[in-house]
Amino acid sequence: MFVDRAEIFVRGGDGGRGASSFRREKYVPKGGPDGGDGGRGGSVIIIAQVNADSLAPLIGRKFWKAEHGQPGTGANCHGRDGKDLIIYVPPGTIIRDRDRGNIIKDLTEHGQSVVVGQGGRGGRGNKHFATSTNRAPRETGPAGEGEARWLALELKVIADAGLIGKPNAGKSTMLSRLSRATPEIADYPFTTKYPNLGIVSLGGDHRLVLADLPGLIEGAADGVGLGHEFLRHVERTRVLVHLIEPFPTDGTTPKTNYEVIRRELELYSPILARKPEVVAISKAELTGSDEIRQQFQEELGREVLLVSAVTGAGLALLVKAISEALANAPKEPEMTHTLPTETVAIWSDSTNESMTDDSLDDSESLDETEARLEDDSEALDETESLLVDDSDFDDSEDLDDEPIILPMKPPVDSESPHG
Repeated sequence: MFVDRAEIFVRGGDGGRGASSFRREKYVPKGGPDGGDGGRGGSVIIIAQVNADSLAPLIGRKFWKAEHGQPGTGANCHGRDGKDLIIYVPPGTIIRDRDRGNIIKDLTEHGQSVVVGQGGRGGRGNKHFATSTNRAPRETGPAGEGEARWLALELKVIADAGLIGKPNAGKSTMLSRLSRATPEIADYPFTTKYPNLGIVSLGGDHRLVLADLPGLIEGAADGVGLGHEFLRHVERTRVLVHLIEPFPTDGTTPKTNYEVIRRELELYSPILARKPEVVAISKAELTGSDEIRQQFQEELGREVLLVSAVTGAGLALLVKAISEALANAPKEPEMTHTLPTETVAIWSDSTNESMTDDSLDDSESLDETEARLEDDSEALDETESLLVDDSDFDDSEDLDDEPIILPMKPPVDSESPHG
């Protein structure tokens, strides 16, 4: 299930209590204070991870709490720090403070991270309070509470190019032909209810990520149809690929439908309307479609391609046009998704066919995150995720030192995600 919005409550762990203790040794009747400090509470950390493709794992559970720090003990023993709670989300996730409305972090790249629930500091043991006049203090420093707040997470798909157009324009079929993605395809409006991604490799190290986006109708900028749900995903694409049906079943014309989509883009955001655009008449296999293309091209005053996802006609020219548009497009946040091998295809100009390539599943390791995560690098090698419930935060429990990892999807390789 594709989920692109979620609200969760996060809470860092409380710091452990400082100990009030005194040395008790034979022949040392008046040993000084030796109470150790409490451990710091674990923090809640969100990391962008390419293997995560949806916010669905966050829907089933609203409350996420890191572990409390353990109390200090005598003999100057420091309490164990609480485990960090790590949440993996897809690149393109915007994290907001739900109540304040401010953006905490926009995670656009694989490996970016942010601490969203800071753990509390550990309390100080009584050894810190000894003075020249008070050699046996019983006082301890207070432990800090973990940061707590509600978060609103929103995923905006990041892609190089987005297929747009009215419902039933053939966008999903086109994506399945150019890549090895398998979106739902049917002959009724709004078959596509959420974005589908596919990778089109041009050979060598050159590839582009293509998104099949839900169809637009008039009034989309006001939320009609899938309106805002669609348009916010368009914001993260660098180039628009506008597919237009040659013979609309509702009696409209290609020019009218083109203008409807352009108007909705302009109403939603002038930035969208300024994005580079490739225009193509789809369903070239239908008789008379070329005449429609020529007429529409004259009306539009710019090049209009003629393509068919059924026969493959014009697809090589379409891929070339998209590549050229990307070369001249402004550099926005770079696409960092990698998809499973079965969704990857190489497009060959000579054969006009797509070919799978099992060698295209390479992925970059996570960049360095914060120093906090560096301390937990060995623990993050684990690929098995652990669920934690509220009973896991009892100070008396004997827990391991590894951070708690939510059950989203494990890192893409066996190495530590911190390089």
